[in-house]
Amino acid sequence: MEKTNAVRILDKNKINYKTYSYVHTDAISGVEVAAALNQNPDHVFKTLVTTAKSKQHYVFMIPVAKELDLKKAAASVNEKSVEMLKLKDLFPLTGYVHGGCSPIGMKKAFTTVIDSSAANYETIIFSAGKIGYQIETTFDELKKVVNISLADIII
Repeated sequence: MEKTNAVRILDKNKINYKTYSYVHTDAISGVEVAAALNQNPDHVFKTLVTTAKSKQHYVFMIPVAKELDLKKAAASVNEKSVEMLKLKDLFPLTGYVHGGCSPIGMKKAFTTVIDSSAANYETIIFSAGKIGYQIETTFDELKKVVNISLADIII
């Protein structure tokens, strides 16, 4: 697998992880990614970037087949409201493209909330920072490189 910025950060911090790759040149739905990896869609997480009314940005990770509850998400970060970041703003803000956005290695460290359903799994799978590449690691290992917390944030 090609070394992405996220993978280099994991290596540098001696994080235990596993990688997956699948053949695809364009962004595909998270459910399609889970199917390509032969994984349960509840075990594969997508990385969503939001903007709060305060103009702060937050990252939320939820199972690929689920939908982010914007009210719960806002409450989890003590904001009045959050909305999805406009697609055109994703790369300039994070350094990642749609379909390849990893919570690890963004241009700036953002508060990141993972849906509490992640606690049902020993590990979670999420983007390695490039379309076609995924990382699997534990919540505790991810916590060593990203400021994360758990909360109920799905509909």
